[in-house]
Amino acid sequence: MILDLDIGNTLSKWRLKDADSSEIRSRGAVWTREEWRPGADIPDLDVVEAVRISSVARAAVLDETVGLLRRRVNHVHVARSTAEALGVVNGYEEPGRLGVDRWMGALAGYQLAGGCCAVDCGSAITIDFVLPGGQHLGGFIVPGLRLMKESLKLGTRNVAIDPESEADALLEPGRRTVDAVNHGIYMAAVSAINRIYSEVCDQEGVALPMLLTGGDARVISRGVQVLHAVWPDMVYGGLEARFPLTLAERAGKMAGAPCVPEPVSLEKIRAGLAFSMLL
Repeated sequence: MILDLDIGNTLSKWRLKDADSSEIRSRGAVWTREEWRPGADIPDLDVVEAVRISSVARAAVLDETVGLLRRRVNHVHVARSTAEALGVVNGYEEPGRLGVDRWMGALAGYQLAGGCCAVDCGSAITIDFVLPGGQHLGGFIVPGLRLMKESLKLGTRNVAIDPESEADALLEPGRRTVDAVNHGIYMAAVSAINRIYSEVCDQEGVALPMLLTGGDARVISRGVQVLHAVWPDMVYGGLEARFPLTLAERAGKMAGAPCVPEPVSLEKIRAGLAFSMLL
């Protein structure tokens, strides 16, 4: 089995992948913490022959995790943000300072779509652009839904957004404080994504496919006006592309990769942008 780990600041997600068939056997998540010990909430390391890790947690958390795994598993691969990989040129002035989850998303998106806008809807919303030739432009970071709630000092327990909510309802004025908060932060998030996408496509003269991932991707997807695909395993896709271990991966196949819709024409993007600027 192959264990893929996506260690975030808040949550650590994992999945087990069959090394022979490339099928996903199980998956789960645990709270990121100082000591990541085997137990009921993580897979049995006795069946794991290789591990691939993407981590944005503190260095001490990653070091502890890697140390534990290397005592139990033969092969441990840790993703790093580099100046170039798989045909993608990192757009950061200091490539190593780009969040590795964003780098994995950029690599996965480029392998799948040959250029993309990769949006990760987690604790923060990150929006990265890769041109068809492989140049990563850099990106944008805005607060995620939960961070925006916390900034209002209203906590999160009683202001959760229902993932099944219709976008039209979320974009109406709220008639209770809880709804006003939910609708306001939702409007801020989707408006930022829609506007940033249009502005960058206009500046670069190209209409890019959009891919969404992260814990809030499905609810945010409802308000994104651009044709897009939701890819929950996009960071894992970057790990597969960077460290291919199965026959399917070596052939360029990433588990769970979605069909990518053709973006609307650049002319329509520019027309919509011009109209929004008139409002």
